Amino acid sequence: MPDSYSSLYYHIVFSTKQREPWIGHAIEERLWSFLGGIADRYGMTPLKIGGREDHLHIGVAIPPTLTVSRAVQMLKGGSSRWVRPTFPDLDTFGWQDGYGAFTVSKTQLPATVTYVENQRERHETWSFEDEYRTLLERHGVPYHERFLLD
Repeated sequence: MPDSYSSLYYHIVFSTKQREPWIGHAIEERLWSFLGGIADRYGMTPLKIGGREDHLHIGVAIPPTLTVSRAVQMLKGGSSRWVRPTFPDLDTFGWQDGYGAFTVSKTQLPATVTYVENQRERHETWSFEDEYRTLLERHGVPYHERFLLD
């Protein structure tokens, strides 16, 4: 085959350091937009970004030349370096070290985008821990319960 083609979509989830509620209404849209800009800059295609005060979800296409771990590192690092000077009251802002990355088929992209869009409503009745545990289980990812609460 003379050319290479890919369709690599992911649903990525990560939380704020110590699950601090740093992402309030006042900054969330700016943060989501900034994260989308980071994704664009590095050849990713952001589909939808959203979340709550203590975590976020990103639906994103990642090129095959970029590992998922490197993509997450660029998103988290770039946004942390932007948040701290942009919002002086968040000078200790940071993301937790870990993340969840789940593959998404093209046919499931609309459902994933809707899922990310509806984070505020979902978390009125469902905790982040329950949500994350469910994502891990649906995707068959083994995990240690003690690390979900760190």
